[in-house]
Amino acid sequence: MAKPIEFKTKSVDPKLELQNRLAAAPDQHAEALLVAYDLLGEAHRQGVLDALHGAIGAKDTIVASLAKYSAEPLSVNALRNLISFGKLLGTLDPEPLSHFSKETLTAMDTHRQEENPPTLWQLFKRIRQPETRRGLSLLTLLLGALGRANK
Repeated sequence: MAKPIEFKTKSVDPKLELQNRLAAAPDQHAEALLVAYDLLGEAHRQGVLDALHGAIGAKDTIVASLAKYSAEPLSVNALRNLISFGKLLGTLDPEPLSHFSKETLTAMDTHRQEENPPTLWQLFKRIRQPETRRGLSLLTLLLGALGRANK
């Protein structure tokens, strides 16, 4: 009959393994450590570490204040409004908004160059442009939606 081969596992000391990895870390991650030291030094110079130390020391007071104010109806409404606004922003396509911001800057430059307010005839000519009518249509639709929401 065949004899089974004995299998003996090597005993590994986890503490010794961690000490070896820690000893090799400065050589393997020298650049990252230097960047971390620079970041830590800058945080200290700017007072960020002091602010964090104070916040950690006052955590009970901060948590108590947050709990007190978060239970108020105004805070609940503000949070709900923030979530609703975030959903609304998430539905918007960024490409038209980018184009809109560029057009707005151009229009603002034109407006700043006008020395006198436009006459009624000039305003009427602007309203006759298809782009202006398209914008007015959007604004009237948005105002209608606002009015329906405030019933």
